[in-house]
Amino acid sequence: MVNPRTIRRLEARIQERAAYCLQFEINDPRSTFVTITRVELAEDIARGTIFYSCLGSDADRSKTDAMIQGAAGFIQRQVARILETRNVPHLSWEYDPSIARAAEMDRLIQEAQDRDSKIRPPEEAAPPPEE
Repeated sequence: MVNPRTIRRLEARIQERAAYCLQFEINDPRSTFVTITRVELAEDIARGTIFYSCLGSDADRSKTDAMIQGAAGFIQRQVARILETRNVPHLSWEYDPSIARAAEMDRLIQEAQDRDSKIRPPEEAAPPPEE
């Protein structure tokens, strides 16, 4: 079993290098709105998962997924160059819907606040100060 601090350090390095590859080394227009949200390594660091998010519709997400699957081997090799481990973890990619869910929740909260302000204007919402 590997020290948890070592795992966190490797996860941070993998995330940094994979993000750099997507931003600067892959010349694909589909990679413009991709964000790597986190990396999770197994305790034996033989396997890892890179979670990503992308802006746009489901069609954009599908195109981004195809681009990432095509570039996975290149990114794996680039990550292997910077890691200081004997064995390099096999990296898989998975879509992370958390940012999309957060945006949806923000939109719903904003709509609820707008409805509330129409029903009860802000000046009526505050009770009068007591003396």
